[in-house]
Amino acid sequence: MKKCVYPGSFDPISNGHLDIIKRAAKLFDEVHVVVSYNMFKKSAFSKDERIELIKLSTANLSNVIVTSYDGLVVNYCKENNINVIIRGMRNYSDYENEFQLFQYNKDINPTVETVILLPSSKNQFISSSAIKELVSYGLDISKYVPKPIVDKVIDRLK
Repeated sequence: MKKCVYPGSFDPISNGHLDIIKRAAKLFDEVHVVVSYNMFKKSAFSKDERIELIKLSTANLSNVIVTSYDGLVVNYCKENNINVIIRGMRNYSDYENEFQLFQYNKDINPTVETVILLPSSKNQFISSSAIKELVSYGLDISKYVPKPIVDKVIDRLK
């Protein structure tokens, strides 16, 4: 069975994230979407809320498992017999971060490969922080957030 993990803070999940999840679900038998801890980010949604939003957004994808993990993603891979990490990359600044993560992950666990999926052009600029800002100004986010969670995101961020 081909398995992968797609880690992130998903605060909240966006259509860009969902695009990557759907594409990974076509490539792998099992996709683990893992809400991971990021010490450099202050989350607007709790871990459980983010898991719920992702589950609602991926309900039609039978091969997607949504969970959380507070440790290193490569350790999650080892514990779950996964040897592929999926990462999305929108721009050059993402490249610098992803390249550094790849190097650390490869050093920690050489059996884990990183696969980069580039976003569709309509999702290239979407970020969770921009979604939060749009909500704070009362603007429509329905083009940027999966339909099943738009109202939940707006209600939570108001």
